[in-house]
Amino acid sequence: MAEVFKPCAVIPVYNHEHALPAVVDALRATGLPCVLVNDASSPACTVVIDQLGESGDTYVVHLPVNQGKGGAVMAGLREAAKQGFSHALQVDADGQHDLSNVPAFLQCSRAQPHTLICGYPEYDHSVPKGRLYARYLTHVWVWINSLSLQIRDSMCGFRVYPLAPTLALINTVDIGKRMDFDVEILVRLSWRNQAMQWLPVKVLYPQDGLSHFRLFLDNALISKMHAKLFFGMLWRSPAILFKRWWR
Repeated sequence: MAEVFKPCAVIPVYNHEHALPAVVDALRATGLPCVLVNDASSPACTVVIDQLGESGDTYVVHLPVNQGKGGAVMAGLREAAKQGFSHALQVDADGQHDLSNVPAFLQCSRAQPHTLICGYPEYDHSVPKGRLYARYLTHVWVWINSLSLQIRDSMCGFRVYPLAPTLALINTVDIGKRMDFDVEILVRLSWRNQAMQWLPVKVLYPQDGLSHFRLFLDNALISKMHAKLFFGMLWRSPAILFKRWWR
């Protein structure tokens, strides 16, 4: 019997009330139900989230205390599984991702239901140069910490998670809850030999867009995460390499 493929979108939301309705409408147009995670947003944003949640194909999770992007995504993944979904497309609420890519990602996930389908960004001139250059440093650390060149990009928050192996990880391991989440979960899944595939996704940084990336604090948090993963990789390296050679 064929495995059931029942996907949804998980959207962490923190004060993106202006961009969010268009994101949800675009996802609904593809037939994709949405799980909106209100990460202790303002009252104005909460009203918008609740209005969107009145639709039968949209589920809302309210977090009373701000958890950060990663914490909100993990809450959304757990809610998605609770609602009976098998896969979840992680999407940012700020409208950066070109959602015309959604059908291709879902088609790829349907064909390979045990594979994590990840986006790698294609930027235009709007990308902040500081953010772009910082990504290259993260790429090097990710390749070191994963003992592999498999992870093409670890910072793009546009990916389809198979929920079973993803929840098996986040329910047993303490993973960063803020901007370090996207990177750390891929490295830790790679340690478990999670199959991954990359597809391109266009990313836009609108001039009036709202970003919650804190240049100093989040870069410091990501640096700390790389150090933690490095030492975690060292003692796991024999087992990681053995599994890859003999799988």
